Amino acid sequence: MKLELFISRRLRLKRDSQSSTSPSVYIAISGIALALIVMMLSICIVLGFKHQIRDKVMGFGSHISVIPTDGYGDGADGTLINLTDTLHSVISSTALADKMSLTYDMPGILKTDNDFKGIVLRGMSTDNNWDFIAANITKGAIPDYSNDSNKNKVIISHLAASALNVGVNDKINAYFFNNNNVKARRFEIAGIYETHFNDYDNIYIFGSIALPQGIGNVSSTYGTSINLHIPNIADIGTASYAIQEALAQACYDGRLAKLYTVDNVLRTGMLYFNWLELLDTNVVVILILMALVSGFTLISCLFILILERVNMIGTMKALGATNTQISRIFINLAERLVAIGLIIGNIIGISLLLLQSNFKFLTLDAEAYYLNYVPVEINWWHIIFLNFGIIIASYIMLLLPSRLVSKISPATAIKYE
Repeated sequence: MKLELFISRRLRLKRDSQSSTSPSVYIAISGIALALIVMMLSICIVLGFKHQIRDKVMGFGSHISVIPTDGYGDGADGTLINLTDTLHSVISSTALADKMSLTYDMPGILKTDNDFKGIVLRGMSTDNNWDFIAANITKGAIPDYSNDSNKNKVIISHLAASALNVGVNDKINAYFFNNNNVKARRFEIAGIYETHFNDYDNIYIFGSIALPQGIGNVSSTYGTSINLHIPNIADIGTASYAIQEALAQACYDGRLAKLYTVDNVLRTGMLYFNWLELLDTNVVVILILMALVSGFTLISCLFILILERVNMIGTMKALGATNTQISRIFINLAERLVAIGLIIGNIIGISLLLLQSNFKFLTLDAEAYYLNYVPVEINWWHIIFLNFGIIIASYIMLLLPSRLVSKISPATAIKYE
């Protein structure tokens, strides 16, 4: 074992056996623990927030959508797309999407005896992503749409239900415009969902795709968009471009009679994703501020530890110890404080994250943040890297103040009181 490590392990964090531990030691440990807790919470909360918002934006849409080019759709009004075998094979040939489904959006009006509300009926096929809706249902359940008797059952939002004063199992009239004709349907409310995304909740109701297809009098291959799911979210932009190229080439070759437009969630949800990017800047600022605060606290503590042991430094120099050896002794001593602070900070920080993850005791204003609780995502790799980063940063910051021992002469130090 090296001499400086041997000595630093036997040094107490107090000046002598009779004196109490210096307040600076407690302050340094508390500063490091608090900095780690704040950094850990900031990272995990932002990760959770970004994940939740991203899932909600993608839940209402899809990774990639294939839609008719304006005015050149397959329906009479140019808004529909026909998922033919040829179109299916062209999209599948890119091997980029692992799921393909059809969606049919139809605007309409819900009406009760006392009120009415404009909505968009989103008809989804059974192979569509119903998990998002199921996860946000507060009352009722998603019907089995493979059973034709459930075709007129719909899922409406909490906002729509409150505005129209209706609940689960209630019947409600709906009116749709199709080819200059008004078509009426009587829906049964099977469930009520709430995502706190008021811009979407206020508009969409969900049902079987057979419902708008029947209203529009079209076959089961027609919809307003083809939704594609990409396994890796990072590949959405690249996949969009590749699918657009494949569709353009098929149109040029004559396999497709018209050109289709490819859109993706990164563009349609740009407002939300840009907002989430700003959160990364906030986290960086918090990390820098906490690192500076804990670093300055640790440096101040090291200065005090050195001044409290001036006599010991003089004696060691008189016995032949070098400045480098003595500096390493005090760096090792300060790193003990860092280790204690990290242990305390990890215990408190991880405990808070686990409690919030399970009990959600910290709440938010859903209208402002789109969530009614503070989301956390415990990423162990981020926590490990954060701990290592603090250890490395603290060691670097301690190098300069530890050089103070080189200014202390043995003769002066031994007489120092």
